[in-house]
Amino acid sequence: MANYFKLLTTVLMLISLNTLAIEAKKANEPIKIDGIATDASWLLAKWHPIDNIILGKDLTPEDFSGKYKIMWDEQQLYLLVEITDDVLFDQHADPRHLYWDDDALEIFIDADASGGNHQFNFNAFAYHIALDNQAVDIGEKNADGSNNFVLLNDHITSKWQRSENPPYNVVWEVAVRLYDDSFTMSDKKTQPMKLFTGKKVGFMLAYCDNDGSKEREHFIGSTDIKAVNGDKNLGYITADVFQHIILKN
Repeated sequence: MANYFKLLTTVLMLISLNTLAIEAKKANEPIKIDGIATDASWLLAKWHPIDNIILGKDLTPEDFSGKYKIMWDEQQLYLLVEITDDVLFDQHADPRHLYWDDDALEIFIDADASGGNHQFNFNAFAYHIALDNQAVDIGEKNADGSNNFVLLNDHITSKWQRSENPPYNVVWEVAVRLYDDSFTMSDKKTQPMKLFTGKKVGFMLAYCDNDGSKEREHFIGSTDIKAVNGDKNLGYITADVFQHIILKN
């Protein structure tokens, strides 16, 4: 009976996420990733909020607020993210060491929208993009059973700039090449997917916010995750909590 209710909960969650699918418009021309966001294509896209607290207590708008736009072409997804963050903090020089405790933009991608566990595999991706624009995810475990944190910089092109005037917003532009679950770190010939109109992609966007503490103080996402045993921080484990985007012309 317990397994039945667990399955029912998962199905209802997926149905709910499907009804919340958002549309991503196709860019008229490739978008230049420079953190300036002057490309005409961005005028075609609408803003979506990043306002669901996954970890941490209540926030003030000055501490963090965020919104994003999303577009696509045949080669990649494009993200424009505007963030208000009063302190940018990067305490670890090694991009693979405790990266979640630094300020970082996190992009969750499930290329075939299949859902399921991806914590130690590439059924889906959780790209943590640090302030130095390097992208990290958890790969397959090492032979000794320890965690294997891997750089996936060839999947991502990222650039951010801070505005010249208060509240000194960060404008972050990212291009993401999509890979399906056949991707492995050992196969250097793996090619990104070609995107097309009507394709459904599992997606979530989040931000790790730290104003100077040993550990991150807040984790804020674009999707309202339903807590399991009081825990909402599930995106790095399962793609079942992702939203869906639909690629449109």
